[in-house]
Amino acid sequence: MTFNFDDRLLVAAENAERKAQSVFEKIETTCRITSEKVLSAFIENRVGDMHLKGTTGYGYGDDGRDKLDEVFAQAFGAEDALVRHGFVNGTHAISTALFGVLRPGDLMLSVTGRPYDTLEQVIFGETGGSLKEFGVRYEQVDLLPDGKPDLAAISEKAKNAKMVYIQRSRGYSLRPSLCIATIAEIVQAVRKVNADAIITVDNCYGEFVEEKEPVAAGADLMAGSLIKNPGGGICSTGGYIAGRKDLVELCAYRLTTVGTGKETGCTLSQNREMFMGFFNAPQAVANALKASVFAAAFFEGLGFNALPSYDEPRTDIICSIKLGTPERLIAFCEGIQAASPVDSSAMPEPWDMPGYGCKVIMAAGCFTMGSSIELSADAPLREPYAVWLQGGTSYHAARLGIINAAQRMLDKGLLTL
Repeated sequence: MTFNFDDRLLVAAENAERKAQSVFEKIETTCRITSEKVLSAFIENRVGDMHLKGTTGYGYGDDGRDKLDEVFAQAFGAEDALVRHGFVNGTHAISTALFGVLRPGDLMLSVTGRPYDTLEQVIFGETGGSLKEFGVRYEQVDLLPDGKPDLAAISEKAKNAKMVYIQRSRGYSLRPSLCIATIAEIVQAVRKVNADAIITVDNCYGEFVEEKEPVAAGADLMAGSLIKNPGGGICSTGGYIAGRKDLVELCAYRLTTVGTGKETGCTLSQNREMFMGFFNAPQAVANALKASVFAAAFFEGLGFNALPSYDEPRTDIICSIKLGTPERLIAFCEGIQAASPVDSSAMPEPWDMPGYGCKVIMAAGCFTMGSSIELSADAPLREPYAVWLQGGTSYHAARLGIINAAQRMLDKGLLTL
C-alpha cells in the first residue's frame, strides 16, 4: 500500500472522526435539503437530453444555456442567473458584476474590510482599466475585532453607497466567514438607510454550505466559480452571477455586449458538465465540509489551532490551521500533494503568483487545475504561517491526504507526538 502512517497518527485520526460524528450528521441534513432544491429545479424546469448539447458560433437560441440559467436561479432562490464557461475564475465573475453595475462617480462600500487579494488590481489598479481609473470611488468598513460586521459603521457609511460589497469567505485572513444570518443583518442595516443600494456578495466557497444562499437573505447579486462548490468537481471551468433580473442583465452586457447580453455566447461542449456538476454539487460540498471538520478535529488533537474549530458552525468549506513556521507550512502542503490522485510526484514550492503580494504555496493534485472543491491547500508565506485547506469531493480520499500532511511534518521532525 502507498500509505504507511505512524500508528499514533491513525489513533488520532480515529479519535477525530469519533468527535466529529454529530457534526457530520448536521452536514448530511443540510445536504439532503440542498439536494432536494437542486433536483426540484431540474425537474420543474424540465431539463432534457437536448439541453445537454452545445452550440457553436454566436450561440443564438441555445436552449441548454438558457435552461442552465433557470436551474441555477431557482436552486439559489434568485430571479435570474448568468452561468457561463467563459468566466475564467471567481474573480472574473465578481469583476464582471462590479463593472456591470457600477458607473463613474459611484461609491463602492466594502463592509468586510479589504477584498480578496486578486481583486486588488480590479479595484485599485493604476493601469489596465481598474474601477479606480473609471472613476468609481471606494470606501470600506473593517470588521470588528471578533470578526463580526460593524453594523453601526455600516449604517453610517452606506447612506451614499451605490454598491455595498460583502465577501462571505475569509480569503487569506483568519476572521470567521459570514453565515447567511449575518449577511441578513448587514442587509437590514443597509436597507434602513439606503433602500436603493445594490448589495453584492462574493459567494465563493459558500454555496450549499447552508440551506439558503445570500440572495435569500436579501442580497441583490452574488457571484462565484464553477471550479469551487457549484461545479461539484465536474465542471472544468466557468462561473456564475445570480440575483435580481435587471442587474444580471447589466452583468451580461458587460460579459458580452450591450444589447446582446444573455442572448449570445455559444456553449460548445460544456453544457453537460455544468448541468452534471451542479446536480452533484450538494454532495460534493458535504464531502468537502466533512474533510474540513475532520482536519480541524485531527490537527486540534495534535496541538494546533484550527479556525473554525471542528464543532463550530461552518459557512464555507475552508479550514485554516495555524502551523506556526514556514517549514511546517511547506511540509503540510507537500503531504497534501503527495496524497493527490494527480501529480502526486510533484513538489509544491512557494512562488510569486500573479495577483498576490507575497510568495504563495499551493498543493493541488486535482483533475481540474485550480479546482478548490477538490482537496487542496494553499497559503501565503507570511505570519502566522497558517494553511488554508479546502475541498475533498471524496471524503475518504481527503482524509488520507490530511493524515499524510501530518505524516510529512512528522517525518521532517516538525511534529511532536
